[in-house]
Amino acid sequence: MGNLADESGTDVEIYRLAHNPNTIHVVSRSDAPEELLRLLDSAGLERHTEATTAPADIWHETPEGLSEKAQKQTVTRAALPLMIADYNVNIDPDLLDVTAWAQAMAAHRARQAESKIGSAPVVAPPGPSSAPPRSR
Repeated sequence: MGNLADESGTDVEIYRLAHNPNTIHVVSRSDAPEELLRLLDSAGLERHTEATTAPADIWHETPEGLSEKAQKQTVTRAALPLMIADYNVNIDPDLLDVTAWAQAMAAHRARQAESKIGSAPVVAPPGPSSAPPRSR
């Protein structure tokens, strides 16, 4: 039997477990590439592994001790890089922090603009108009 991401056909499922409401659970599909797992690690989520007879179960959770707001901000900020990397992410709408999403998106756009400025060719500004003067 697979996990929720496997069953849902997504790459990542972000939700709160009913029996453990103090953390947010982030499960990736069973055959998740290491790149996806590293993105979750770099977002500040804690990786957990449980050896089984099949491939090991791997999931992430928000760190213990975070406030509910900080948990939501963490998983919201984790979702954007995954989506940008073209992973299919399903996040429980109750866990989405709109302010954290807007901040993450603004930071992403600023990085994009910065990288475009560094690689964009220099174009001379347009010269004066060559239209003939108007007759009176």
